[in-house]
Amino acid sequence: MERNEPLAPENGVRERRGIQSIEVGGALLAALEAHGAPMMLRDLAAAAGMSPAKAHPYLVSFGKLGLVEQDPLTGRYKLGPFALRLGLTALQGLNPLRAAVEVSARLADETEQNVAIAVWGNVGATVVAIEESARAIHVNMRPGTVMGLLTTATGRVFAAYLPARLTRPLIERELERLSGGREPLRLSRSFVNETLEEVRRHGMARVLGHPIPGINAFSAPVFDAFGHLTLALTMLGPESRFDASWEGPLAQAMRRAVADITARIGGKPPQAEETAGAVPSKEPAA
Repeated sequence: MERNEPLAPENGVRERRGIQSIEVGGALLAALEAHGAPMMLRDLAAAAGMSPAKAHPYLVSFGKLGLVEQDPLTGRYKLGPFALRLGLTALQGLNPLRAAVEVSARLADETEQNVAIAVWGNVGATVVAIEESARAIHVNMRPGTVMGLLTTATGRVFAAYLPARLTRPLIERELERLSGGREPLRLSRSFVNETLEEVRRHGMARVLGHPIPGINAFSAPVFDAFGHLTLALTMLGPESRFDASWEGPLAQAMRRAVADITARIGGKPPQAEETAGAVPSKEPAA
């Protein structure tokens, strides 16, 4: 007996059945990602096209998975730690990161320094990979570490080359935090602007013995085909064997490495007028 097969769509591709509730809940994750900052329930639900009562059970489940977390003080929702890990894993599959991992291994062998790769995440400049030198260098850095924008070479690269609208809020918060610590470090806006201009002038950032005593570092940007900063490559090592001169062998090796990565991904440096703007010149509160 002849069987009647279901008709395929006109384009010859049968649409796959999914789980509708996952697709509905996914709109909440998409809304959080698009907004880029913590959201109140009513605003998040509206952005996802549903009522707060409908959104809340999804958020509870996402919270159990670590995809979303709620601030106990403000009640606002943001992407959670598992979402960050998913994002980092996805980033590792991108061509720029693959190229950077390969080049960083070669750079670590060539210079006998540690080499780290950082990208811009939803909480700032975030380390995603580290290539350790054969010679032991003890630093408290691992994948997932978020780097300060003002006190680290890695952070200064992002502060210098990302649009100010992305970095300025974090810079302002960091200035407040530094001035209010147990050992206050009051950085003027003019100092910050001069530091970031130095990064652009040399094409890389440099720190000497700070924030890690006895450790020097260079960090340099890698740009995509549109001249946008896609990642930073950071070399760090003990000051006793780290030549931190701008034109020394380590600096030259760093420049060659980022040029190699940029060429592999078809990137190009930005035009001067496309770089980040200055931080407003008002003095920080005491």
